[in-house]
Amino acid sequence: MQKYYRYIRQVTWLGFLFVLFFAGQTFYDAIPEVMYINAGEEVRYDFSLPVSVVLKDDSRQVLTQLSGGIREGSEISYTVTCKLFGIFPVKDIEVNVLEGKEVYASGMPIGIYTKTKGILVIDSGEFISVSGEKVRPAANRVKGGDYIVSVNGEAVSEKESLIEKIDAYGAEKEVLGIQRDDEYIEVGVDPVKSEDGSYMLGIWVRDDLAGVGTMTYFDDTGDFGALGHAVSDGDTGTQMQISEGWIYLTNIIGIRKGEDGNPGELSGIINYSRDCCLGTIHENSKIGIYGNLDGNLTNLTAGTGYEVAYKQDIRVGAAYILSSLSGENKSYEIEIENIDYSGREANKGILFRVTDRELLDLTGGIVQGMSGSPIIQDGRMIGAVTHVFVSDSTKGYGIFIENMLEH
Repeated sequence: MQKYYRYIRQVTWLGFLFVLFFAGQTFYDAIPEVMYINAGEEVRYDFSLPVSVVLKDDSRQVLTQLSGGIREGSEISYTVTCKLFGIFPVKDIEVNVLEGKEVYASGMPIGIYTKTKGILVIDSGEFISVSGEKVRPAANRVKGGDYIVSVNGEAVSEKESLIEKIDAYGAEKEVLGIQRDDEYIEVGVDPVKSEDGSYMLGIWVRDDLAGVGTMTYFDDTGDFGALGHAVSDGDTGTQMQISEGWIYLTNIIGIRKGEDGNPGELSGIINYSRDCCLGTIHENSKIGIYGNLDGNLTNLTAGTGYEVAYKQDIRVGAAYILSSLSGENKSYEIEIENIDYSGREANKGILFRVTDRELLDLTGGIVQGMSGSPIIQDGRMIGAVTHVFVSDSTKGYGIFIENMLEH
C-alpha cells in the first residue's frame, strides 16, 4: 500500500513539475526578447501576464543619457527584467530606443528575376548512354540544393558553361567544386557519352529564377523591402543564393482562387525591358528581398507614408492589407487573431484572417504572389503578409515590419 501511495506522490510531483515547466515556457514565449520604441514615447509592457518590469542596474546610466534626448542617427539600448508576480525573474528584454521611422507602403506587384551564385542542382537523373543503357553517373554524388561553382578548378556560373566544359573534358573524370550549405566540397564524377554523342553527368540544374511577389515598402533613400520571406527554389525548397537580381514592372493577368488544401496563385506578365526595371536586388534573406530603386521610377506606384509601429503596439483586432491586385492600390480588411513574440519563426509573428468580402470573392483569401503586401493598423504600418494556410486560404501569417527593417 505504501508503494502505491509513493507512486501516486511521484506521479503527482512529476505532473506538477510538468505544469510548472509548461507555464514557465508559455510565459517566456509571451514576452519578447527585443523591443523597439521611438524616442520620447512611453514604453508599454502589456503582455497580458502578471509580470512587473524592473530596470537592470547597469541600464540606469543609459536612461540618464536619454533625458538629454537622442542624437540623430544614434541608437540607445537598455535592459529590463520581467518578474512573474513581481518576484520570479522570467526574462530580460533588450529595449532599443530609436528615432521615429516612416516608410512608404507599397503593395505593388513586382516581377522578380535572380541569377544564382553558382549553378543550383535540382536533382540527379538518368539518361540513355551511347551503348543503349540507362545510366546515372551523378547518383549519390550530388543532391538537390547543392551549388556547382567549378569544374576541374575552373569557375562556372551558368549552366551553358557547365554543359560545354563537361562535354569538352570527355570521358575524363571531372571534379565538381560544390557549395553545400556552408561547406565547400569536391566531388568526382565520371562522365558518360550519351546516345546523341555528347558527354553528360545526369544532373538537372538551374542558374536563374523568376516569379511574382509584392513590394512591401521603400524609403526616401530608395531602399526597398519585399516578400517578407526568402526567394526559394520551388523544386528543392532551398533558399536561393543569388549573385544578382532585379525587380520589374509586372501586370497581373490572372488569379487562381485559393481553396482548402490548394493555395491560389497570381499570374503575371513580367516586362524585362530596361525601361520596366524598377531596381536592383542586393540581398535575399529569410525575411525578404532587399535592394535599391535605381531603375525607371516612372513605373513605380506612389506609396503612402506611414509611421512604423513595433510589435508591442500591435493589437488583436481589425487591420487591413494593401494590394494592387486589380490594377489600383486598395485596402482589404483583415482580423488579427494572435501575436507571437517568441521569435521562433521570424516571418510568422502575426496570425490573421481575411474578412474583406471583395478580397474573398476575388482571391478566396491569401494567394501566392501576395507575399509582401503591407499590413496597416491604426494608421501605422505593422508588418507584411508572408504565408497562407494550405488548409484554409482565408488565414495567413505576417512578419513584423521591425524585423524587415532590421535586416
